[in-house]
Amino acid sequence: MGIEITNNADAGRYEIRTDGELAGFAEYRLRGDGTAVFTHTEIDPRFEGRGLGGKLARGALDDVRGRGVKAVPVCPFIKGWIEKHPDYQDLVA
Repeated sequence: MGIEITNNADAGRYEIRTDGELAGFAEYRLRGDGTAVFTHTEIDPRFEGRGLGGKLARGALDDVRGRGVKAVPVCPFIKGWIEKHPDYQDLVA
């Protein structure tokens, strides 16, 4: 299974695709203070149970880190994922 995570900046979301098919997304909005507010994460029910939500969270947060941006996890999924992965807690604004 080929997994790809991309930042669709025009739509304000990170997307995860498996074998080219959109499987889910994590919506965000950039604030003027240099933070990315994650507001909603969704995995299509057809793709649930494959760990794609965690891969999406990691990919999105890795991209945020690489851009030097802090994260504001309003979305319960992203917030919970960060709480379970202490090596990402430094990203929280």
